[in-house]
Amino acid sequence: MLRLVTRLDTPSHGAATDTRERSRPRAVLPALCLTQITGWGIVYYAFPVLNPQITAATGWSASTTMAAFSLALVVSGIAGIRVGRIIDRHGPRAIMTAGSVTGVLGLAVVALAPNLTVFFGGWILAGLAMSATFYQPAFAALTRWWAPDHVRALTIVTLAGGLASTVFAPLTAVLADHFTWRTTYLVLAAILAALTIPAHALALRAPWPPAPPAPTATGHTPRAVIRSRPFLLLGLALTLSAFAMYAVVVTLVPLLVERGYTTAQAAWVLGLGGAGQTLGRTLYASLARRTGTTTRTVVLIALGSLTTAALAVTPGPYGLLIVVSIVAGMVRGNLTLLQATAVTDRWGTRHYGRLSGLLGAPAMTASALAPFAAAALAPTFGGYPALFLMLAALAGTAAVIATGSTPKGLAE
Repeated sequence: MLRLVTRLDTPSHGAATDTRERSRPRAVLPALCLTQITGWGIVYYAFPVLNPQITAATGWSASTTMAAFSLALVVSGIAGIRVGRIIDRHGPRAIMTAGSVTGVLGLAVVALAPNLTVFFGGWILAGLAMSATFYQPAFAALTRWWAPDHVRALTIVTLAGGLASTVFAPLTAVLADHFTWRTTYLVLAAILAALTIPAHALALRAPWPPAPPAPTATGHTPRAVIRSRPFLLLGLALTLSAFAMYAVVVTLVPLLVERGYTTAQAAWVLGLGGAGQTLGRTLYASLARRTGTTTRTVVLIALGSLTTAALAVTPGPYGLLIVVSIVAGMVRGNLTLLQATAVTDRWGTRHYGRLSGLLGAPAMTASALAPFAAAALAPTFGGYPALFLMLAALAGTAAVIATGSTPKGLAE
């Protein structure tokens, strides 16, 4: 990864004197890699590890504590709209630093919560922190600083983010073996403060480049873009795809257990799918060079539908399930970068933060609701295989909708 970072700081087209090349602050990319690993690992992935201990110690139901966590995701999506506009105008340093501070405070409130009301309040703060420190603000920063080579920078940051669960899920488990869940969260909050607050405050100090002009083919105001048919269709397609994708992730283990596999076997299938996600992200830059905007969007969402259907109709053998899960993970990894580049590919970088925030809000809300909806729908459909077929159909519908998600001047 360090080699890739070095390559990103080196002009790749012989334009060594280009002002955009010279303006790229070298500390930004490694700092954002660090903060994405730490932020996702502590604010997001620690909760599933600690939740059983939280419910056992407090007597609160798992569905209630999960509702608090899901509320944080919804808050993140809504607040992300405002965060994007702030970054467009002022850059990422202040808002991402404030987000880190808010995340520390939120986790401290969660850790010390004497009742559910305070517990929910802590997760609302955590949701605000997510909106200001997770992928969306990092993508906005890198897109402005690194364009037109931003795809490589985005790839590296998402690869780093993919390591968050690998690093912090085991660390959280070790801490929980030695401390209460409250003390564990306080320790994690201290780590979050030590790593992310100075990284955002010190590494993001570079001058914020002026916004480039909008592409002539799509030279509309943000308000006109937001109201346009391609933007609305793109938002709907990404939201339906996100719902299907997250529902598949949270119900894959129950699907396999229902088919007679052990929980350990099912966990391996899910985990190897996560490895596929990391692999898939390394391929996106090559895919972007070889495909057009509409084609790439439709094909990736359609592949998400096909892999979901494959999981629905493949009872075994076990090795084949692993292969299908890895391929499905590769598709998910590419879909993350597809959303990160969707605005730039269509409307340029000038209003990236605002437009990507608006695109991301419904998708984030859908991902927050997916676990509850999937669990409720499975019995209605008669089991998890039928649920997966429904999710495949939903993603297929999203692929059809995505055919109209590109402005006329860019459509292939």
